[in-house]
Amino acid sequence: MEDEKEEKPVAFDIASLDTQVLLKLFIDILSVKAWQHMGLRVKPGTDKVEKDLGQAKLVIDCVNFLVDKLEPHVKDDEKKNLRSLLADLQINFARLS
Repeated sequence: MEDEKEEKPVAFDIASLDTQVLLKLFIDILSVKAWQHMGLRVKPGTDKVEKDLGQAKLVIDCVNFLVDKLEPHVKDDEKKNLRSLLADLQINFARLS
């Protein structure tokens, strides 16, 4: 039997990411939170759906701000994807409000 070595997690310095990559990561994280706050995604670790439209609005506004700042620095197809994500969040929020 071979020696089984436990793999240790690799440390990752998030600050080493390029600013644009970091902003895209923030947008992704915030959009997941927006879906959760709208009650359209289960809150991790709870198996519960919790709705808080005030928090959803705050998060969507932050995504909007980040998309506006990032847009001049990305290619057209990425702009389209970012705007599509933002529109999906805004439309779903409006439907639930």
